[in-house]
Amino acid sequence: MNPYVLTIMLSSLGLGTTLTFASSHWLLAWMGLEINTLAIVPLMAQHHHPRAVEATTKYFLTQATAAAMILFAGTTNAWITGEWDMNNMSNSIASTMVITALALKIGLAPMHFWMPEVLQGLDLSTGLILSTWQKLAPLTLIIQTAQAIDPAVLTALGLMSALAGGWGGLNQTQLRKILAYSSIAHMGWMILILQYAPQLTLLTLTTYIFMTSAAFLTLKMSSATKISTLAMTWSNSPILTAVTALVLLSLGGLPPLTGFMPKWLILQELTKQNLPLTATIMALTALLSLFFYLRLCYAMTLTMSPATTNHITPWRTKTTQNSLPLSISTTIALGLLPITPAILTLVN
Repeated sequence: MNPYVLTIMLSSLGLGTTLTFASSHWLLAWMGLEINTLAIVPLMAQHHHPRAVEATTKYFLTQATAAAMILFAGTTNAWITGEWDMNNMSNSIASTMVITALALKIGLAPMHFWMPEVLQGLDLSTGLILSTWQKLAPLTLIIQTAQAIDPAVLTALGLMSALAGGWGGLNQTQLRKILAYSSIAHMGWMILILQYAPQLTLLTLTTYIFMTSAAFLTLKMSSATKISTLAMTWSNSPILTAVTALVLLSLGGLPPLTGFMPKWLILQELTKQNLPLTATIMALTALLSLFFYLRLCYAMTLTMSPATTNHITPWRTKTTQNSLPLSISTTIALGLLPITPAILTLVN
């Protein structure tokens, strides 16, 4: 893609998200979401591959449907209350429509079916943007309107997303689909705790972004898109492979890695709120997710590619890719657990 066009698209992505962040007016928030969607569509279709075009079309139709629902809900609320302010969502029909549309935007279960298919058709760089940056604006709107939404709806969305994310990833062989189901499961954790401790939602989102960035950048560095190709990564880069296994375990929430911190704090908060059953279900869904991360670790570290006489030796050539974002995100994804008390002091 032309560098000038790429700059315009990335600037529009930032503008759309910032516009939604700064808005307390439904029409302005809707405009920000639309700018965001229209900016990423050319990035998704830039390779002109049939699979990329199909993923772009699915994404555009899904996001257009969600945007239409948000506009309709905002209009309905303005018609009943007489104002477009987000903090005045007194109408239950409008608030239900808004949370449904925003759940569709970020891929919460049961509106999650588009996300694995779309992510599978994209290259890893655009997939990273879709899994991280594109979640920010809708999640901001959910946080702003959470007080007007029925707590039972948020709890149901959170539990279903965690279950769907854990269960859906078990039988996958494509790495991008596994990361999509991982995203769905993490979104479930964020939505579930939102009504009790919004600061934990922001903490979970931050750690999720760093861990997912590390995973995507690692796969991009090793050009791996399937589990079967992970067996080659040890021959190419042993250190990167060892660190990647730790990043995946961090995504699964295994101590003493950073990914354990948000899950631990969320389960602690659910226990404080006298919700032991909900906490137990969420802990069990974390085990489901951990299983398919362990599958990836097994494929990377405990299996070797078949070494036949016709096999070309993968020489360890120097890469031309920028490794600084990978090293920063990997370090954060692995080492923040010891400073949990300091982080809690900052977010509270």
